[in-house]
Amino acid sequence: MSQPAHRIRSGVLQLTIWRNSGDKGNWYSVVPSRSYKQADDSWKQTDSLNFDDLLSMAKLFDLAHTWILHQQQADQKAKKNAAAA
Repeated sequence: MSQPAHRIRSGVLQLTIWRNSGDKGNWYSVVPSRSYKQADDSWKQTDSLNFDDLLSMAKLFDLAHTWILHQQQADQKAKKNAAAA
């Protein structure tokens, strides 16, 4: 199984960023999740968010957006350098 390109976490909230490759280059997808503890003390994850999670998750999406922008710039630079070599 492939590894995520990056993870951003705040408390029980997490965004996982995946790098995908194709003929036209890389693109990125983001998967939000929230961890919760069950009655038997085992941890589970869900993509369902509570009202109180929304602003914190919005901040994580903002951070993910910035991270992906930087990665796209690095991808373009690497592509130009490879074409020049």
